[in-house]
Amino acid sequence: MSDQPLENVRLRPTLENLPAYVPGKPGADDGLMRFKVSSNESPFPPVDAVREAVVASLAGAHRYPDAAAIALREKLGVKHGVDPSQISLSTGSVAVSGDLVRAVVGEGDEVVYAWRSFEAYPILVGSHGGVSVPVPVTVAGEHDLEAMGAAITDRTRLVLLCTPNNPTGPSLSTEQVEEFLARVPDHVVVAIDEAYREFHDPATVLGTAGIFRRHGNVVLLRTFSKLQGLAGLRIGYAVAHPRLARALGQVTVPFGASVPAQAAALASLHPEAQEELARRAEWIRSERSRVLAALAAQGWVLPVSQGNFVYFPLGEDSAAFAEFADARGLVLRAYGTDGVRATIAEQAANDLLIEIAGAWRER
Repeated sequence: MSDQPLENVRLRPTLENLPAYVPGKPGADDGLMRFKVSSNESPFPPVDAVREAVVASLAGAHRYPDAAAIALREKLGVKHGVDPSQISLSTGSVAVSGDLVRAVVGEGDEVVYAWRSFEAYPILVGSHGGVSVPVPVTVAGEHDLEAMGAAITDRTRLVLLCTPNNPTGPSLSTEQVEEFLARVPDHVVVAIDEAYREFHDPATVLGTAGIFRRHGNVVLLRTFSKLQGLAGLRIGYAVAHPRLARALGQVTVPFGASVPAQAAALASLHPEAQEELARRAEWIRSERSRVLAALAAQGWVLPVSQGNFVYFPLGEDSAAFAEFADARGLVLRAYGTDGVRATIAEQAANDLLIEIAGAWRER
């Protein structure tokens, strides 16, 4: 074996300009107790029945998982009113998004999405040879659907709608999405990424079931990482029309949904688990409202969030605010010179966020 460095290895040129994914920052190891609210993780562990299902599944961990995930896809098919073959599973909705790019985007094809939105979008698009067309969100942190529609060209193959939008928080209404879809050519796939759907006000949540039935170019993206608390097990899925569902199955990594992940997802769909998860979602919505009201009373003007997080559009002060919070025991997620996101977490963490935000304004 050669001891020479592999400096002549030929990498794809696109990697030169590909952004790196920045995960939520952990707390510094300096003896100060910190709350980590930088990753939009659930403050709750999996419900007991889910944890028990995971432990029981480990007895079969020496076997490959069911590649077709038949039991889980059947359950999800019932949940969404589609045939199980229309469910595509992988390691989180981000992986399913990557499958979607691989299935529909060729070299030089364009993908339109709001920006700032989910940080993985430009990475997924660029790494597979696509061209990102980011469209700035409005001052209120909302998708500018008119501008996104105008950005669609003959090269557009995919549009990504993130609702509620991560990291800014606002959501899209059924009427807005329907009006947008009326402007999108039928051959352009429109993915509706609803990783944070469960935290939305149930009275006004997007009617994606009807939208999906009415539009053959729509695909839905969901995850078990957020409310269900399975971020560490990595499982998410797409609901797609038959032709696209088959394509997703062709490009996904075999055996992506592990034995414990499938067991956990199945258990989380049980009615008793669903009841507990609904209570947790209501608690997070209540805490979000409390936090936003307290911040508004301090004078903050923030986007209206329907996710399990709040967003501070601080511009050039973003890094300084994150450092200010870190020094006081709260780890936030800064986005360059755009803003800072804070997850709604344990009540003590939320109280600390309010305290730190007030101290920042009074400094």
